[in-house]
Amino acid sequence: MIRRVLKSRIAKGQMELSLHRPVEPDRHFHKGGRSFYFFDFDDNIAFLSTPTYVFHKSTGEELALTSQEFAMNSMGIGKSGPLKDFRLDHDPVAGTFRNFRDKNISRLRKIFGERQNFVRDLSEALGHPDLNWKGPSWNCFFHAVHNQRPLSLITARGHHPETMKEGIRLLYERGFLSKLPNYLSIYPVSHPVALEDLGGTSLYGNIPLLKRHALRKSVEKAIEVYGYSPYHRFGMSDDDPKNIQWIHEEMVKLKQDYPQMSFFVIETHSDHFEKREVRYDGFEKKQNIPFQQLSLF
Repeated sequence: MIRRVLKSRIAKGQMELSLHRPVEPDRHFHKGGRSFYFFDFDDNIAFLSTPTYVFHKSTGEELALTSQEFAMNSMGIGKSGPLKDFRLDHDPVAGTFRNFRDKNISRLRKIFGERQNFVRDLSEALGHPDLNWKGPSWNCFFHAVHNQRPLSLITARGHHPETMKEGIRLLYERGFLSKLPNYLSIYPVSHPVALEDLGGTSLYGNIPLLKRHALRKSVEKAIEVYGYSPYHRFGMSDDDPKNIQWIHEEMVKLKQDYPQMSFFVIETHSDHFEKREVRYDGFEKKQNIPFQQLSLF
């Protein structure tokens, strides 16, 4: 019964992009500016089957949820709706998010092919038709990688950054990406190393705040690595209105700190995106643009 309530139909149609597209230079490269792209991974770049678990308050019964089911019902866990009688468990080994963390895999088990959950789940997804696993931000991600824009991954997962790289390398090895990404930063904000860099263990579980810190840290690193330029442009892509809200709020603060630079929120849909430039007092809405015209920055 609960499973039927949680089920929903989510459009997953994505358009194919040729791996042989010409490379587009940064719009303001000749002026010293670079374009930086920031992405979440799950349900944005790709849909994975990694389950999340909730536990019945009385019986301890375990219920597995897809990432989309969890996202749609997370606010009601333990309070209202179909999951009002369930709770979260933050134990990293047996709890709610155990499959979003790295496992201790012995050298022998690695020899026999055991891989981290993220790598395993992504590999499994790539065996299905593209329309089943490509997320709404896939085309933006491909554009950034193909044109070697510096990019950051900002995810709630708790894997080591090298695990994230290993998984994304599969996209290149299997021909879905024309190149390996030009990484600026990788922030799996629940990983101990990332958590310490973003403010310490007291923030564990506060994913929106950790992601905001990661967004700011990535902008600061961009300036450190590529130098200051009033022509730098930063964009973050997402399809979730809740995420769009916190991205917007943090980018308004960044715009106030770096008024000469440009900051964009890219809201993705199944066949187009909306690119909005952040101003001090809100968005300047841009027109809807088809993915075929993906000259974002």
